[in-house]
Amino acid sequence: MDVYPLIFEPIFRRKIWGGCRLDTNLHKRLPEGEPTGESWEIADLEDDQSVVANGPAKGTTLGELVQSWATDLVGHAPLFEGRFPLLIKYLDANDTLSVQVHPDEAMARKLGGRVRVKNEAWYIIDTTDDGFIYRGVREGVSADVFKGAIESQDLEAVLKRINVKKGQCYYLPSGTIHALGAGVLVAEVQTPSDITYRVYDWNRVDPTTGAPRELHLQQALQCISYDTRPIAGESVEHVANVWATVTKLVRCESFAIDCVRLTEGLDQEVSTGEFLIWMVLEGNGVVTCNTLAEPTTFTAGDTVLLPAGLKQTKVQTHSDCIWIEVAYPIPSSPTGFGDPRAGALEQPVSPSD
Repeated sequence: MDVYPLIFEPIFRRKIWGGCRLDTNLHKRLPEGEPTGESWEIADLEDDQSVVANGPAKGTTLGELVQSWATDLVGHAPLFEGRFPLLIKYLDANDTLSVQVHPDEAMARKLGGRVRVKNEAWYIIDTTDDGFIYRGVREGVSADVFKGAIESQDLEAVLKRINVKKGQCYYLPSGTIHALGAGVLVAEVQTPSDITYRVYDWNRVDPTTGAPRELHLQQALQCISYDTRPIAGESVEHVANVWATVTKLVRCESFAIDCVRLTEGLDQEVSTGEFLIWMVLEGNGVVTCNTLAEPTTFTAGDTVLLPAGLKQTKVQTHSDCIWIEVAYPIPSSPTGFGDPRAGALEQPVSPSD
């Protein structure tokens, strides 16, 4: 089977803190009567496999395609313990998430089993006027101070709170204590791990069990970083012309994230060479390639995976479009609407514009 642009069936996750904006903002058909916190768009984990929703591979799992399409799917990106190297989600925080942390590589090796390093980033799709996140600890907070805050249930006093706006992106390397605040809808890009250690859950009781959710203090306290220096990898750099704007947001060892804005009526070649992921936030259009007779249609809420082996690929926009473009960082291989974007986007624009 030849490679072609892929769209997967979403995997919905009921969450105590979830809401309904995955439907109202991203047009997901959510389970009725359940607070839905997450939509897993691309997943290749032991217990969670994305299933292709379009084209000749419909019904095939991502894990099966990783094996059968191999480098035609992932290009030069290394597999993550034999799996697709990224996990892609949407999160709707109707209530504030638990204060949590993920293990770094050293701690993942120490704890073993399915414990894996988890670097992630949040792109703010929408937020209330008072939307916020917690990320990292405040200046001067040590392990002893943090433990004291847990005992006194006053974690807010030691966490760094950041007011957020639509269009911002925040990198959360492993070891960073964090929580997504109430009223914030995000696109989440991360390494393929579902390991989360909860430190504090705001004394909530899960209505399905009548009990508080489990905390993981012993593991979490081994993982937390108390480094308060600015987090490397975040930047805002715009490149634009009349038809398109590309904003570089995050560059780290695990992924590269851009925001792409294209005008209606654009008919543009897409240079792949490595796989690309488009998380479509606004607009609609089609992707064509030489291996599939019918174009792949996309609209807001869709996530499109463009395999590395695609040839003669073009995107046509039927309205103004915005999407998050995610790639694995292969330094020698410019991709998609990335660098240098086939010479189409030549005029640099300052971040203040």
